[in-house]
Amino acid sequence: MTEAEILRDALGVLKDREQVAERLLEASAKHSFDPDKELDWDAPFEDGKWFWPPELVSLYGTPLWKRMSEEQRILLSRHEAAALASLGIWFEIILMQLLVRHIYDKAATSAHVRYALTEIEDECRHSKMFARLISRGGTPYYPVSRTHQNLGRFFKTVSTTPGSFTATLLGEEVLDWMQRLTFPDERVQPLIRGVTRIHVVEEARHVRYAREELRRQMVTAPRWSQEYTRVSSGEFARIFSVAFVNPDVYANVGLDRAEAVAQVRASGHRREVMQTGARRLTDFLDDIGVLRGVGRRLWRASGLLA
Repeated sequence: MTEAEILRDALGVLKDREQVAERLLEASAKHSFDPDKELDWDAPFEDGKWFWPPELVSLYGTPLWKRMSEEQRILLSRHEAAALASLGIWFEIILMQLLVRHIYDKAATSAHVRYALTEIEDECRHSKMFARLISRGGTPYYPVSRTHQNLGRFFKTVSTTPGSFTATLLGEEVLDWMQRLTFPDERVQPLIRGVTRIHVVEEARHVRYAREELRRQMVTAPRWSQEYTRVSSGEFARIFSVAFVNPDVYANVGLDRAEAVAQVRASGHRREVMQTGARRLTDFLDDIGVLRGVGRRLWRASGLLA
């Protein structure tokens, strides 16, 4: 029996690691973009257009939202888009370091390693693209809190391979769901739509790579590593959900920060948005045995799992 015939989980037989990587390398060769050349960075922003779909803005539907003018709502979308781009940069820098660790002791000639290096190239371009978008939007850069910076540094140090790929999917799939709603939305600024379109196309390959490797890891990793992945991913989900919107955006558009944060936490619409955005991922993690025990309780506490 081949390795692929032996290794299986609740989703069936695992695909051969090298075949998956070869297909992803082919897709990368056909569908990779240079944002500096693909996007019109000099075009002026259009009056009355959003920087993020209003339904995805954190305060949407709250009492505070209903009191805000349309101009202030659009301004908030501008700052939240910048905050999400800032979060994306933080996350992708972590991801690049985790990928380098993953391939450190693997054959550099393998397709699996060559694709990891290709993904690192993608993430470098994405981080530069997000940084340029923030500068172009005229908003501040919104770094995560010092606490989250230090937690990220700790996570990078102690993460196991399956834990790393679970965190990768968490960071990629929720934002990917939001961006898939954003790039076809004609209410949104063309530059934002262009950035999200590029990110969605290239992130689809990253998600496939991470999913296939996580499936393999959850079958082959020692039992202690599997259990550690369940707990650490639940804690990372809690951190991620808190860091998702930087509360400084509220003060920067003239809102009371404490009142805005309280209303977002109480918002049923926001809770539904986050759970819907995470559902495809949580269904997958449930199928492969990640959402069990303490880990499942932590995922529920994060608000990403109903």
